Amino acid sequence: MATITKEEVRHVAHLARLAITEEEVEHFTEQLAKIVQFADKLNELDTTNVEPTTHVLPLENVLREDKSVAGLDRDVMMKNVKEQEAGQVKVPAIME
Repeated sequence: MATITKEEVRHVAHLARLAITEEEVEHFTEQLAKIVQFADKLNELDTTNVEPTTHVLPLENVLREDKSVAGLDRDVMMKNVKEQEAGQVKVPAIME
């Protein structure tokens, strides 16, 4: 496996919108390198006769029947809303 570089750590921090110091970049680079080295050890295992799995237990999705039910009464729900406009809940903008 490839090694983790400081630039990759900075890039991931940028994608996650995290402000990290150079000291933290050093620290996280070392930590992630150790994690990658540990994961690389798994490549040493012989998995020739091991079937691929997504989970160790045989799980199945248990879904309820899709039924149409009445929702909340609009007038009652709007009593708990901080701001409303034209019968709709008004929320602060999150995108510019």
